[in-house]
Amino acid sequence: MEPVAALLEIASLLERERASRYRAKAFRQAAAVFESLPADVRTDPNRLRAAPGIGASTFSVIRQAQEGTVPDYLVELRGDVEPERISDLRRKLRGDLHAHTDWSDGTTSIAVMAAAARAQGHEYQAITDHSPRLRVARGLSSERLREQIPLVRAESGDGFTLLAGIEVDILDDGVLDQEDGLLGDLDIVVASVHSKLRMDARSMTRRMLSAVAHPRVNVLGHCTGRLVQGERGTRPPSEFDAAAVFAACAENGVAVEINSRPERQDPPDELIALALEAGCLFSIDSDAHAPGQLSLLDHGAERAERAGVPASRIVTTWGLERLLAWAE
Repeated sequence: MEPVAALLEIASLLERERASRYRAKAFRQAAAVFESLPADVRTDPNRLRAAPGIGASTFSVIRQAQEGTVPDYLVELRGDVEPERISDLRRKLRGDLHAHTDWSDGTTSIAVMAAAARAQGHEYQAITDHSPRLRVARGLSSERLREQIPLVRAESGDGFTLLAGIEVDILDDGVLDQEDGLLGDLDIVVASVHSKLRMDARSMTRRMLSAVAHPRVNVLGHCTGRLVQGERGTRPPSEFDAAAVFAACAENGVAVEINSRPERQDPPDELIALALEAGCLFSIDSDAHAPGQLSLLDHGAERAERAGVPASRIVTTWGLERLLAWAE
């Protein structure tokens, strides 16, 4: 097995498992370092071990791969990390409208995320880094977003399109956390609530209705904000008039996101049923913050299938031309 392939597979498995981002990052960094080393250093154990960015664990993986065996740590992870479940609906998904890079709180570059989306077989992938208000996630100012847009679109080609987008914060009063004119330059706008999640139901409903009515919003992201498991602990869902919000989504052609992260499972099953009854469109998204998390779409697809959501109502089963016509 090639050392770089082993290191990157380990990183992807750690990311899918939502392990510490630093562990996964260490293996990705080691892969990049190893590729950059002269051939004589790669084959000299003493010099290789001394190279900056090569630690004890990554050195062991490299040496075992060089010796012609699958590294022990990779064998262990292959047995422990749940493999991707390929259902009928998962096969129909042609892209993903919610993912992050190291421009905000993701772990890798635009190019690395694009390569991972290609490897997933996506026809398109949206990059939706956070907006300025979310400072803890290094949200993009208007200047940084303008700088990012051409870099994102430059990764398109050979049947794959990387879409320029944003996950824009819905502020307390329902205003979107980015310039309207700049939102109009993007391919995809996901609008999400990230602050004051315990706001009273009436105020939260007004807040969400205002955002859904904005002509540039395409997707309502993780609508309840709940957490049901994981290292961040649990968090109850926000309270709002879901029937009113979903009716507005249906009226405005805004897709309700089925967020694929197992720690979110957002919306809850009963709200998916309510949105389905309201006539909403849906978007099954990974909300990936690392390349290995793009494969989490299988969890969202499984929930949508269980809820009886028709593939025709899921915008991420649509081809690029139809998707962009809807988003416009």
